[in-house]
Amino acid sequence: MSDSNARIAEIVEGNEVVLFMKGTPLFPQCGFSSRAIAILEHLGVDYASVDVLQDMEIRQGIKAYSDWPTIPQLYVKGEFVGGSDIMMEMFEAGELQQLVADVKPAA
Repeated sequence: MSDSNARIAEIVEGNEVVLFMKGTPLFPQCGFSSRAIAILEHLGVDYASVDVLQDMEIRQGIKAYSDWPTIPQLYVKGEFVGGSDIMMEMFEAGELQQLVADVKPAA
């Protein structure tokens, strides 16, 4: 396992909900990351975020880790969920709410 894969695995396994995104929750750097943050904020769950623009190894490594070509990427309970389009579809269907139902609320 590469160093970036090990770092990504540690982040994914160490957080119930984690979003790999461009920018930060307070200052997203693309519309897709902004939409993903808006969905998570609406759900009111505690989540971690990783700014891939600050670390090129993570930025490239996360694409290989998930076998998914785009960012943002959401992980819930160690499982890859998808990007912002999938998040939106799951949210509209009520599936994302069920997925995070037992995640602790945001402080």
